[in-house]
Amino acid sequence: MYELRAHTADVAVEARAEDRDRLFAAVADGLTAAHCEDLPDEGERFSFSIRAESEEALLFDYLDELIYERDVRDVLPAGHEVRIEREGEEWRLDASARGVPIGSIDAREIKAVTYSEMTLEERAEGWYAYVVFDV
Repeated sequence: MYELRAHTADVAVEARAEDRDRLFAAVADGLTAAHCEDLPDEGERFSFSIRAESEEALLFDYLDELIYERDVRDVLPAGHEVRIEREGEEWRLDASARGVPIGSIDAREIKAVTYSEMTLEERAEGWYAYVVFDV
């Protein structure tokens, strides 16, 4: 579950989930919704992996990679699936998304993910994240 939040000239995504994998996917779904709310069912899935030194860096790098994939593939990533594992001192994320062709939607441009006000934490009721994107 995610909610878009107004944030000065930016947009923020606030997400909650029962586990870390679903939380990352929910934040990514929020990123997709910040671009465009109505998506066609078209698009082929693509996959990628990321490694980072912390959970926060992993979330940042994951969202940054989605924006990069959008620009390189000319698609809006949607239908996010995520699997996260800790490997020693490092975190690994394996992800896939459906690439909706940009030409088939009316999308708002999200320029970048920011560390500004980023929150990632496990709470009594589950996982919580708050991420601000530059528009």
